[in-house]
Amino acid sequence: MKVLIVYAYPNHQGLNAQILARVQAGLAGRHEVKTLDLYQEHKEKGFDPCLVFDQDHKRRDLDKDPQMAPYRDLVTWADHLIFIYPIWWGGMPAILKGFVDRVLVKGFAYDYSDNPIPQALLKGRTGWVITTHDTVGFFARLFMQDYGRVLARHILRMVGIKPVQQSQLAYVRGSKPEKIAAFLDKVQAQAASL
Repeated sequence: MKVLIVYAYPNHQGLNAQILARVQAGLAGRHEVKTLDLYQEHKEKGFDPCLVFDQDHKRRDLDKDPQMAPYRDLVTWADHLIFIYPIWWGGMPAILKGFVDRVLVKGFAYDYSDNPIPQALLKGRTGWVITTHDTVGFFARLFMQDYGRVLARHILRMVGIKPVQQSQLAYVRGSKPEKIAAFLDKVQAQAASL
């Protein structure tokens, strides 16, 4: 299976980096894996998460944006997409939202084709969303709107990527090392079972 990991966390020494390493270890030798580190892409290749359209750059032509072609190619290549990121202010980091805005665009990821309901263009792919956050788990489930659900349930499903699994480590700042270690073991085992 061809697996694309989309990683959105700027600190390569933090917990999300450990999650990335454990997922990569679980996948190693079993699948063809490519990792797209959005902060590294921004730093090294100038990936710009800001969506811009105007008189010269039409919104209807976003699927032809040559700057996003390598990222569209990665998504097209993949059978399974894994997203690893922290929840900040109730949602995904801005760089990941920008990736969604600029890459998963009409004409590439979905189309309306004279239909009021979007038609998914990325069918046949599956996904996995792995998130961390500092909110107590039950509070996040009951009272918070996003916490990884928007990407998994609304965006990825809309473009045809399903099923989408979700793994979440809540209340990181209040978690004991044993809880974090168990989560890391769990994601590595889950990656190994793909």
